[in-house]
Amino acid sequence: MKKKKSFIWLYLILLTLIFIFGGVCAFVVMNGISYFKDDTDTKANPDIVYNSCSNCKSGTTIVENGGISESVEKVYDSVVMVKIYKNNQLSGSGSGFVYKKDSKYGYVMTNYHVSDGSKKVTVLTASGEETEATFLGGDQYLDISVLRIDVSKVISVAQIGSTEKVKLGDRVFAIGTPVGEEYFNSVTGGFISGINRKITVSVVSKRDWVQEVLQIDAAINPGNSGGPLFNFNGEVIGINSMKLINDEIEGMGFTIKIEDAMKHVDTFEKGEDIKRPYLGVSYIDVSEKTALRYNGLVVDSTITEGVVVASVDDGKAAQKSGLQKGDVIIKFNNDKVISNAYLRYLLYKYNPGEEITITYIRNGKTETTKVTLTTK
Repeated sequence: MKKKKSFIWLYLILLTLIFIFGGVCAFVVMNGISYFKDDTDTKANPDIVYNSCSNCKSGTTIVENGGISESVEKVYDSVVMVKIYKNNQLSGSGSGFVYKKDSKYGYVMTNYHVSDGSKKVTVLTASGEETEATFLGGDQYLDISVLRIDVSKVISVAQIGSTEKVKLGDRVFAIGTPVGEEYFNSVTGGFISGINRKITVSVVSKRDWVQEVLQIDAAINPGNSGGPLFNFNGEVIGINSMKLINDEIEGMGFTIKIEDAMKHVDTFEKGEDIKRPYLGVSYIDVSEKTALRYNGLVVDSTITEGVVVASVDDGKAAQKSGLQKGDVIIKFNNDKVISNAYLRYLLYKYNPGEEITITYIRNGKTETTKVTLTTK
């Protein structure tokens, strides 16, 4: 009988210990974040900061997104809304940013297709003040123009960065005014999705230019054109220019590299045009069969890329080099000429007076000739 009672007491003690141990384990599991917080997430994601909260329930973790707000605050006042007026009526708008100031003026960069040489342009600053702007100059192929405002209206000047070290996956953010003034200086963020994308666009005629751009997935909407793209240090690395629009496409925006714009701003500030080289030919894509037939030109079906010389200007570079009507230009130096848009894109990389080697096909035979480029 004593042995049976001893066994019962031993069983009760063991049951009690199991109950206590189970309670401790449950408490640790329910409150594990407070006791066993792993800081590997903060190392992998430096923008995530864990803070304690005196008013929160035990075990609560607050996650804050740090870093970008400071960068936005740094650059916000340098971004402006650009308004275009025709017949004293608002006809369009875009975005821009102050990239420079001197003792008299502030200088605003935007897209050429936003300002388009309009006679009446105003700039709305972050202070809410709308001020008259003067169009100084720009280039429709580069899609950049420069405006001037009184220096007293400048709140802040953006810091110019570089795309030299930009990598796929780098985080970026854009500031601009999509749709209308009620969304003034909206901030969107994303990543560098592609580098050195070559996008065929229509400038003067259909699909006549290739623009080399950065691809981003930050939201770019009507009105964002001309606004700056920033790296996470708050430095301008691009000018937002366009997006792909299609029901099946989402998050494909494009931005002009800041270096491509800055190397011409002195010319624009003076109201001068970029001095483009001139080849002295008219040409047609090999794929444009109707236009070729209309001009009495026949191209071998095995030739799928290049442009066909339709005419040659007297006394200009092409004629002096020996190019003739019917020649199919396939290379500029070592770069392939895919279409008329690519020919212009490659040609405009050079300056008047420079010599290039053109590769072409004549009567089924591949030839080369050296051309010294001139101005028109």
